[in-house]
Amino acid sequence: MKAALHRGLTLLLIAFAALAVLSVGTTGAHAATDVSKVADALRESPVYVDPAVSDQLSPTEADALAEKIEKADKPVFLAVLPADFPKGDLFQNLRTATGVTGLYAVRLGDQFDARADSSVMSRDGVRNLVTSVQGEDTAAQLDEFTDRALANIGGRAPASWGGGGDEGVDAGALVGAGAVLAAGGATAYALVRRNRRRKEAEQRAALEKLRVVVDEDITAFGEELDRLDFHPSEKGADDAMRADYERALDSYDKAKSFMASAGRPEDVRAVTQSLEDGRFALAVLAARREGRPVPERRAPCFFDPRHGPSVADAQWTPPGGATREVPVCAADRARLAEGGEPAVREVDTDSGRRPYWEAGPAYGPWAGGYFGGGILPGLLVGTLLGSIMATPSYAADYGSGQGDFGAGGYEGGDVSGGDFDSGDFGGGFGGGGDFGGGGGDFGGGF
Repeated sequence: MKAALHRGLTLLLIAFAALAVLSVGTTGAHAATDVSKVADALRESPVYVDPAVSDQLSPTEADALAEKIEKADKPVFLAVLPADFPKGDLFQNLRTATGVTGLYAVRLGDQFDARADSSVMSRDGVRNLVTSVQGEDTAAQLDEFTDRALANIGGRAPASWGGGGDEGVDAGALVGAGAVLAAGGATAYALVRRNRRRKEAEQRAALEKLRVVVDEDITAFGEELDRLDFHPSEKGADDAMRADYERALDSYDKAKSFMASAGRPEDVRAVTQSLEDGRFALAVLAARREGRPVPERRAPCFFDPRHGPSVADAQWTPPGGATREVPVCAADRARLAEGGEPAVREVDTDSGRRPYWEAGPAYGPWAGGYFGGGILPGLLVGTLLGSIMATPSYAADYGSGQGDFGAGGYEGGDVSGGDFDSGDFGGGFGGGGDFGGGGGDFGGGF
């Protein structure tokens, strides 16, 4: 009996020792002669270093990266491979062999590139990450890439990184392990509850900050209705005009009702969508009263949706960003044509009054209600808000579909096997130093 108990405790200690080794991501133990061996290693640890290039990343550096990734509980996979490793369809083959949804980054000789399932990170997000770390040595490059990836990637780490099975463990070891797991489960449950409460508190705070802006929007629309001076029974009014006016009033009432019942930032999208509907109804009504053709449905003015529906698209370049076309009202179109600055909607931030696209993530639903999912990504690319909304973690915190930046399917860390979008991992291997080329460029190659 004592021998069995001793053997059980010994096995339990061995199991915990094995888990400890896995938890720091021991890497470089086996040479990778093909993709399948790299994939086998990545299923056990987030970092793999081929022995042939172990001088590029020391075991200590590799273990530190692996530990960082595992602690963050994110599906980030890193591989350091020799320059002569087969490049053809490398990412697609590696993703197929690993079978786990996530972000895969490879240092191949002195080149660096990455691919990801779109459910955990957008293609633009991957490309931007890769571009931002070009020109670094291996250790610095992978460390910076990891830090930035962990801040933006969605999903969870694969369960296989926990390691360890119960084969060869007797009943005594299982009983001991069960007790430890039960205690750990209680701790984990407490952590989950605490994290949930923290997240709910953060969302409430974000909503209250956003409420100030939304209330300003509702008030502004109400003032437009007051200034309209339209009476359904006035001379010349017809059924179409009365219907337009009724839609505008309904939109105003809906906006107030939606805001009163909003419990999370993503609930604001319905409010601003109602206001956008109402302003278009007023634009149609104004055209009918003046005998003009009914205007086409256009997005509101990008610079401030309170300006009403846009009348044209104009070239605009944000500070430090790329030029893009944005929908503008007549007044802002004139300002831009004259070389002036548009009348931008600013909101309160921790650093003072800033344009809404430089504010926090709560403004994503606000913008999504006005602009919808069709044009919003192009409008916000390169801005702080656009970068935030492009991450799956944004969708997890503020709801999917707020501008349709997120993607469905498997979440990070799920075992999907070969069931994934090969387009996410297609293209040739090769890093680029300029925006729009190289890492994440799914049509590029050597």
